Amino acid sequence: MPAPRPLRDIAVVAFAQTDHLRTTDELSEVEMLMPVLHEVLDRTGLKTSDIGFTCSGSSDYLAGRAFSFTMALDGVGAWPPISESHVEMDGAWALYEAWTKLLTGEADTALVYAYGKSSPGSVRDVLTRQLDPYYVAPLWPDSIALAALQAQALIDAGDTDEPALAAVADRSRASAADNSHVQLRGSVPRGDYAVRPLRTGDCPPIGDGAAAVILAAGERARELCERPAWIRGIDHRIEAHGLGVRDLTDSPSSRLAAERAGAFEQPVDTAELHAPFSSQEVVLRKALRLDDSVDVNPSGGPLAANPIMAAGLIRIGEAAARIHRGDSDRALAHATSGPCLQQNLVAVLEGDPR
Repeated sequence: MPAPRPLRDIAVVAFAQTDHLRTTDELSEVEMLMPVLHEVLDRTGLKTSDIGFTCSGSSDYLAGRAFSFTMALDGVGAWPPISESHVEMDGAWALYEAWTKLLTGEADTALVYAYGKSSPGSVRDVLTRQLDPYYVAPLWPDSIALAALQAQALIDAGDTDEPALAAVADRSRASAADNSHVQLRGSVPRGDYAVRPLRTGDCPPIGDGAAAVILAAGERARELCERPAWIRGIDHRIEAHGLGVRDLTDSPSSRLAAERAGAFEQPVDTAELHAPFSSQEVVLRKALRLDDSVDVNPSGGPLAANPIMAAGLIRIGEAAARIHRGDSDRALAHATSGPCLQQNLVAVLEGDPR
């Protein structure tokens, strides 16, 4: 059955991101975020007062304090009062909330931003807090160990091998050579095993970064952008929380989200996949039916830069930017959260015919 057509035409009209760095000790979250907010507004000529709705994505666990997102509002300017919301998720889910807000007709423009500073603590330890608190978290398996379980399951199933995983990482970082914002680019040594069968080269870099996009509806989008990236469909789904009841070699939630977003109705030419580990690209290519004709992660993807809480929003922004430039006509963008691709969001973006 075809995916339902959105009630309004809504597009990404601008995208901006930081240079993603291993550490930004000298900057607070607000100081890291403010240049990105200024840049994305400047791309459209809008002011904060012109924005109908603002939504952000971040994590208090990374910041180490409750309600840390309220401090980031200093960078937005919340006086006079603005219509604002926040999700404790990657910014891709903040974009989903903003998209639904615009669908209601209550606003014609939305600012979506996300940020994360992973450098102050141990990300591998912090991410254990999202695991099942009774059966899994007490064992303290970290994010790389769980990704390694998934990679080994793929190898045992005959879906990949270590040289193929290395090729994924090499291709991603070669694609990132012309992307000035990423943390790693060009030839990166495979390194020692992080957790067998994953080597350090199969794993994402740890770093700090932020990103922002502006959404606009209907003719307002065409006023703000020469070639808007229209969101033709967007959907998100979740796997069972228990890792033991899942087939780690597949991602049914990604497939269902893609189906409901209309990704299978027409071929896409570009796919920006939020696959933090090389093995997860193997899973997503199969679930999303992406063959070799599709340009996967031309930006370098999360293997080149993976600022937690912003990397998924960046996938949507990078896909939209290619449509803005005329490098793509129909693109798929994917975001994930949780261990082993637990939660997945898929968006389909299109440019006007040329």
